[in-house]
Amino acid sequence: MRTLITGGVVVSMDPAVGDLTRGDVLITDGVITEIAARVDAPDAEVIDATDRIVLPGFVDTHRHTWQTAFRGIGADWTFAEYRAAMHGTLKPHYTPDDVYLGNLLGRLEALHSGVTTMLDWFHCAQSPAHVDAAVQALRDAPARSVFCYCEGNVTVPVDAAELRRVRDRVDDGLVTMALGLRGAQLTTMDIVAADLKLAAEFGLRSSVHIGSGGARGSRPVDAYREHGLLLDSMTFVHANGIEDDELRMLADAGCSVSVSPDVELRMGFGWPMTGRMLAAGLRPTFSIDDCPSAGGDMFATMRTALVVQRGLDGGLASRDVLEFATVDGARACGLSTRTGSLTPGKDADVILLRADDPSVFPFNNPAGTLVAAGHPGLVDTVIVAGHVVKRDGALVGVDLPALRARLLESRNRIAAAAGIPVDGSWRPPTESE
Repeated sequence: MRTLITGGVVVSMDPAVGDLTRGDVLITDGVITEIAARVDAPDAEVIDATDRIVLPGFVDTHRHTWQTAFRGIGADWTFAEYRAAMHGTLKPHYTPDDVYLGNLLGRLEALHSGVTTMLDWFHCAQSPAHVDAAVQALRDAPARSVFCYCEGNVTVPVDAAELRRVRDRVDDGLVTMALGLRGAQLTTMDIVAADLKLAAEFGLRSSVHIGSGGARGSRPVDAYREHGLLLDSMTFVHANGIEDDELRMLADAGCSVSVSPDVELRMGFGWPMTGRMLAAGLRPTFSIDDCPSAGGDMFATMRTALVVQRGLDGGLASRDVLEFATVDGARACGLSTRTGSLTPGKDADVILLRADDPSVFPFNNPAGTLVAAGHPGLVDTVIVAGHVVKRDGALVGVDLPALRARLLESRNRIAAAAGIPVDGSWRPPTESE
């Protein structure tokens, strides 16, 4: 089975391939096999990429997808209010079916906006049925996903038998697995060590939130280092307020980092660490984090990261930002040999963006235009592992009206059970109040 994407502006994100002002991409059995100015493949199905930008799909390294039903409700919340609302007030009323619908619609929304790879950081594991529902939703979405499982009980290590059960259910090619650590801010270093040992036994990468309160002085990274728990298989999320020498510790250990610029600014975490991470030798990656507070597309995330850092020191370039959202994100997810760039031999995770849309025409500077002016409305075609999952601006084979109706029913039931409105007027009480 061969597909030829022809006549587009190719932005490969691979230095060995480069960018082509007019190029063709040949896909054979789901794998990119040739990229050139002209490719001769008379037997291939042709996708006309005239007036299109051909780009690797975006990679989101951290998203709490189960919260999709409450999109926008927390646009004005602080982090303390978000935590009280989503985890204290709403999560107890989630059924497995609610989790399924949130994960499925959230994953489809990300796919619709060009996110072909997404790490689903799942911390609604109230029962094995909730976990299974989240996994099934990712499997039902035609996308590349990493299910990042987090044990809900912070007083005990992850149960090996449950982790094995989930891993055996998850790994089907497009959906793989990682372990979400509770972290030393929520549990003990002994439990963190036990969880990391188990992750190594199962061959799993891990992800952990750190420093998200923005406070300096606690030196959490140094604590991980002192316990021998800084590993190149770890991704640290946020890291606001972490000291410069601790950032260098992360770089020296080969760790990855994930920045959520919109949520971090909106919730008062502090300035996104993009520039300081670069200065320490780290390659940041991007995450949406949560849709109750922020938009779910990578375009807005890239733009916020760029303008904030340029406002702080003027030292960030659009091309770097595009790399964070593609090839660097794939590396953080342990998928750099499969996705993140348009490279012969990698899986064909490709998006086609409209270059003739009035909001970006004339399309003079691909990286600069995409980061400065890109938006989900440009996403015309999405291909995952060689399969077209969005064509002519519409997801293929998805009954969105039916799914939307089910998600509204889910949202209304949870909100009624929690006794809250969903119009943004409710401000959850916090511990400080």
